[in-house]
Formats: sequence, structure tokens, C-alpha cells
Amino acid sequence: MTIAGSDSSGGAGIQADIKTMCANYVFATSAITALTAQNTLGVSGIMDVTPAFLGEQLDAVFTDIYPDAVKIGMVSSSGLIEMIAEKLKEYKAKNIVIDSVMVATSGARLISEDAIETLKKELLPLAKVITPNIPEAEVLSDMKIADEASMVEAAKRISETFGCATLVKGGHQINDANDLLYRNDSFTWFKGKRIHNSNTHGTGCTLSSAIASNLEKGFDLDASVKRAKDYISGALEAMLDLGKGSGPMDHSFAIDNEYTTEYKE
Repeated sequence: MTIAGSDSSGGAGIQADIKTMCANYVFATSAITALTAQNTLGVSGIMDVTPAFLGEQLDAVFTDIYPDAVKIGMVSSSGLIEMIAEKLKEYKAKNIVIDSVMVATSGARLISEDAIETLKKELLPLAKVITPNIPEAEVLSDMKIADEASMVEAAKRISETFGCATLVKGGHQINDANDLLYRNDSFTWFKGKRIHNSNTHGTGCTLSSAIASNLEKGFDLDASVKRAKDYISGALEAMLDLGKGSGPMDHSFAIDNEYTTEYKE
């Protein structure tokens, strides 16, 4: 299940999550936290759903098609975060993967300051793993990250503070595509392929959804992260080029059957 915002351009958010889950061969359900008006150039508008309606969506899914894993993406207000936390506890949700979305790839701020505090207090302690990028990890750890050593220290702080595994994603001029998984006082580096593709819209959404998909299928956390990173690499290597800005990846790069054949006259 994905709990996140809608991306009208289809490259991130709910749309990227569902594409990723289908490509990783699990059935996707969803609860939408917000509608966004956005494309490859940026976010021009955000309209949150009400906490009550988000609760209705969560009730509808959990009482009928109970999810074996839950990915949480963009949640921009305290009321929505509190509702998600309440329902996850009520239904004893498992394999919770939280992509602590605070800033879009385009640079747009997607969450308020008070919502960050609610996220820390109510939601992050419920996670199996959280997947912050460097700027988000700096917020959650309250420290500056300048190199691999400080990535380890930040991940340690976050993991110990919230009691969950923490995958700090590389990039941002620190170590390219290498990610760090920290849990239980130990850490593992996951080396990634540096792919020269400027179309990276939705990479964070896609990675967290792929991790959740693999957890749902029974893979352990290390294997789920490795498989998710391999999937991201394939989606980037397909070199899809859409839009005028940072475009989406090709989520369906590995799908090949009679229904994917292009029409030929």
C-alpha cells in the first residue's frame, strides 16, 4: 500500500509508487494525502485531503485488502500525519517504509515546520525503515553531513532516536549513488551505479516503493534495499526522456510481453 500525494505528471508520488509496485509484481493499493499540480519543471500547487477523508481511505483498504507492507511518502500537515499514525497502530500495520519527503527534486518545500515535529513524534517511531536523502537526514539528525563519516553518524542518530533502520541516500555531491543502511548499531554500504541521466524525477518515491514491495514478498531488509537499488538503476539506464525539466524514469523498463509490443502498421 502507498500513502502519498498524487503527481499529475505521473513521475513521482502515488503514480510512481503504483507503477513501481506493479513492476515489482505486487498488488498496489493507495490512500492519497494530497493532490499536487506539478510537472517536470516543479510544483505549482498542493491541495491536501482532510484528515477525516484520509482516515476513510485507510479504513477502506485495511478492512478489505490488508497490506503486507506500507510505503508512506508526502504528508504535508500534522493532522494527516496524526491520522496515519492512528490508523497504522489501529490495524497493526507491518513492514512500514517511510520516505520522509520534505523537499521535491525541483526544490519545492512540501512539508510545514510543525508537521516535521509531528512526523518525528508520531510516525517515524512506527517505521521498519526510513529513507531520507542528505538534506532530510540533516533535519532529522540535527547535524551537517559533509562526508561519508558524517553520513554514518547522522544515520546512527536517526536510527537510535526513532528506533528503526535508517537508509541515508547518497548523492548531493557527497558520494554519488552510494546509500548507507544503519540499524542495531551496525551499518552496511550499498554501492550504486553512477548513471549519467538528468531525468531523476521520483527516484525517492520509487526506491521506497521498491523496498516495500520486496519486503512484502518476504525478502529481508538488506536484500530488499539491494533489489530496489538495482531496479532504480535499470529504470534510469532506460534513458526515458519526457518533459522540459527533470523527467521521470522508465518504471516499466523490465516489462516485456505481448501487451507491451508497440503498434506497427
